[in-house]
Amino acid sequence: MPLNLELKIKVVSHSRLEKILKTNYAKFEGTLIQKDIYYKIKQGLLKLRIENGKHTLIKYSRDESGKRWSNYELLELAGKNPAKYLEDILTVETIVDKKRKLYLYENTRIHLDDVKGLGKYLELETLLVDDKKNATKRFEHVKKMLGIENVQQIRASYKNLLSAK
Repeated sequence: MPLNLELKIKVVSHSRLEKILKTNYAKFEGTLIQKDIYYKIKQGLLKLRIENGKHTLIKYSRDESGKRWSNYELLELAGKNPAKYLEDILTVETIVDKKRKLYLYENTRIHLDDVKGLGKYLELETLLVDDKKNATKRFEHVKKMLGIENVQQIRASYKNLLSAK
């Protein structure tokens, strides 16, 4: 199961961050329109991500106490209407609609998110490719590059933030 280190913060604007990313040659992967349908499960999180006509079921668990290490599994779904199929057997908890600008810098995915009903956010996801020590070092480098090394992170999913409103 893949493992990554995550961070989420609320921001007023993405423009300063985009300038820094371009200056540091982060690769812009594109703008993604995503709909995440979260389902009620006993442990962890389960969501169906609909992105550009593609349906991916994502199951993950996250350590919310210390650093945000997250285990996740992806399952590509096909068929006429995967969302309807799942809706017939699972209880929908929340739906999150967002527009995401995706950048890659080494093994870190940088998400500049505009989330319907919540506003603008920055998310970092550094993939563990060797060990936690090196992943943490790369993660801290990206935080420093973006000027966010001392920020208070949000330790909740968009699902939880929307549910709390």
